[in-house]
Amino acid sequence: MRLFDTHCHIADPKFDEDRDAVIQRFLDAGVRRALVVADPREEIPNQAQVFDLAERYDFLYAAIGVHPHNASGWDADAEATLRRYLAHPKCRLLGEIGLDYHYDLSPRDVQRRVFDLQLDLACALDMPVQLHIREAHGDCMDMLRARARTGKAPAGIMHCYTGSWEAAKVYLDLGFYISLSGALTFKNAPKLREVAQNTPADRLLIETDCPYMAPVPLRGRRNEPSFIVHTFQKLAEFRNEDPEVLSEQLWQNAHAALRLEA
Repeated sequence: MRLFDTHCHIADPKFDEDRDAVIQRFLDAGVRRALVVADPREEIPNQAQVFDLAERYDFLYAAIGVHPHNASGWDADAEATLRRYLAHPKCRLLGEIGLDYHYDLSPRDVQRRVFDLQLDLACALDMPVQLHIREAHGDCMDMLRARARTGKAPAGIMHCYTGSWEAAKVYLDLGFYISLSGALTFKNAPKLREVAQNTPADRLLIETDCPYMAPVPLRGRRNEPSFIVHTFQKLAEFRNEDPEVLSEQLWQNAHAALRLEA
């Protein structure tokens, strides 16, 4: 069995003390590849470290984008940094980008403007996107539908999806993959069970979003890519599928979404 963690933050300072051990643990657990995410407008920009990891390990890939929390920091330099790193051969996605109305760490109008600018950039570069959408699915769907009508909607992934099945159907119709995280294992997430059961097999992905969102039975701990096995097991249970068959489908899906050879 081989798994692909399609969204993790192992360049985060929370891993500075044991990053090599974390990497070895996820390899031992069957996680054969992982995508590490960078943001040039984090309080401590991490793109150099993320891409260094991707260059050092052939099984690691990278994504870069300005998170909605950091949208207020968008400027010409941010765009130039994105363009430079998006040209890197190990960079597979523009992300995570999107809208987050839960914390509103950047004003909503600024979030929408910067989201739109990054979607434009993805289309110009023919780069798939990884979307972070929290309590903002209405605005996100409106923006993507409007783009689809003009042929300017990029392909991509709904990262750490926590929305409803009704919204998921819209994203699927727009050509997106649905990526499920440790939230799938939470007892208070019945709508994610419906998403897990109904999403077509060839449009599913899994991720950790570590160090956040540790799955049950490890909830409350620092998450890491090796923990993805718990999310995977719950997904196989909810879908009543053979784990070996499901893992291979998810592996193929991840490579298709990231435009990699499986």
